[in-house]
Amino acid sequence: MDIRQLAAWCDDFLGAAGFEDYCPNGLQVEASVEVRRIVSGVTASLQLIEAAIELHADVLLVHHGYFWRGESPLLTGMKGRRVRQLMTHGISLLAYHLPLDAHPEVGNNAGLGRALGLQGAPLADKTLVWGSGLASPQPASVLADRLGATLQRPVDLIGEDRVIERLAWCTGAAQGYITEAAAAGFDGFISGEVSEQTYHQAHELGISYLAAGHHATERFGVRALGERLAAQFGLQHDYVDLKNPV
Repeated sequence: MDIRQLAAWCDDFLGAAGFEDYCPNGLQVEASVEVRRIVSGVTASLQLIEAAIELHADVLLVHHGYFWRGESPLLTGMKGRRVRQLMTHGISLLAYHLPLDAHPEVGNNAGLGRALGLQGAPLADKTLVWGSGLASPQPASVLADRLGATLQRPVDLIGEDRVIERLAWCTGAAQGYITEAAAAGFDGFISGEVSEQTYHQAHELGISYLAAGHHATERFGVRALGERLAAQFGLQHDYVDLKNPV
């Protein structure tokens, strides 16, 4: 399959043009034409690129790619080394950020909800925050243990250990959305990272916050999209999960 056809299908499937993002979504590095094998992973680090080389990938599909808003556009230093490895080994880079958080089928929020056995939905139009009522309300500490077992990492509980009846979530570095979740009447909120002010917000807004890891909460999307592409177009796909405690 041609890389540009693959990228165009992904752009359309994820509705990438409808997002104002912090980086370009879609084909970021074009290093080959024919696609037979896709390797997916969360972040286009040098370690993931080396894994893709070993697996003879034609395309590296990631959630966190390159060319973020405000950073230098120069291909020097760390970014230069990464891109050089991609180009040298003929591996194109496909990256989808917010479109892969929001997608109702293969998105990170959808995947986290399914992992917890929840049929969630966005709280409002044009928001990345999802939410659901719990069929069996449970203490925040119990939910944190359950989430930790699901993601295979410790989860930090910020705020009171209240009984959670309505749970909201947004993967990655979405701790700032705790105010939106509280305003919508949720008593629990999950995201990846935690900031200094999150502690005070959780206590003052009356909402329990579960910090479950940026990397850990965003492993769902690229894997699901890679599997969808493999099934749709008869391609080979390998998902590589590198350790990242953050």
